[in-house]
Amino acid sequence: MAVVSSVIVPYASYLRVYEPLAAFAEPERGHWARYAERGRTPDAQDELRRALADLVPTPPVPVPVHESPDAFVAEIDGVVCVCPWRTRLRGWQALEGLAGQFPEPVLDALLPPVVRRQAEADYERWRERNPDARPWILTSVWHVPVSWFTVFSDEEREYAPGGGAEAPVLRYRTPMVQARRRLARALRTVRDRIDEGPLTEGLVDLGRWLEEFHPRSLVELDYGGLVHALSPQALVADRSAADVAEGIAALRAGDDAGAQEAYGRFTERWRAVKERRMAN
Repeated sequence: MAVVSSVIVPYASYLRVYEPLAAFAEPERGHWARYAERGRTPDAQDELRRALADLVPTPPVPVPVHESPDAFVAEIDGVVCVCPWRTRLRGWQALEGLAGQFPEPVLDALLPPVVRRQAEADYERWRERNPDARPWILTSVWHVPVSWFTVFSDEEREYAPGGGAEAPVLRYRTPMVQARRRLARALRTVRDRIDEGPLTEGLVDLGRWLEEFHPRSLVELDYGGLVHALSPQALVADRSAADVAEGIAALRAGDDAGAQEAYGRFTERWRAVKERRMAN
């Protein structure tokens, strides 16, 4: 469970892949095996606190100097699986996407140009040494991409309302084999029924990312900080994966009206979150 604290929770959702220890080569496999044996491991809120702490100094540190040795841990059918944080890599990738999100004067105030240039140079050198590196975690701010929902079913939805010191949790989990199968079927349907566009591109990119991992991995969609952007009633009623699945099934059957109805429910549900983003 995520724990409420004085830290401001970014309104972000996460798509994570947990790989079995067998997917890692030594010495990393041994590191994760010992790490998992420790028992108490950091949670998403711990990762968030550490990331935000690096933005407090002047100048800020947008990318950690050293890669994180931490991971999320899950046990699936008796098999230990880990999702490495790879905070440094994800920090570099997040910086790449900042330019289109803020006006230049605002961006310069948040992260001075000299800091960004240094981070970009560091990333370029690092990529030359690690050309095949990829993150185990994708992040989306203020929403959950439609493509993410295509790999889950409504039956895999897990919701805990929280209470007291505990924040609500809304997540989906599915085996990698199932995730790839659902995504491939959704992509075929979308390509058959809809012109090429952002949805198709999102499905293709997601499919390429999932193919990088061990077939016995676990895929997890975590609403993360978005649980604080939705009311308790909205969280209880949220059936976004079901709406997406219904819409794709309608497209496959040639039922355009049914597809539009399902998509309408989906977009209406997320409109409140988008409006809150604009208000901020």
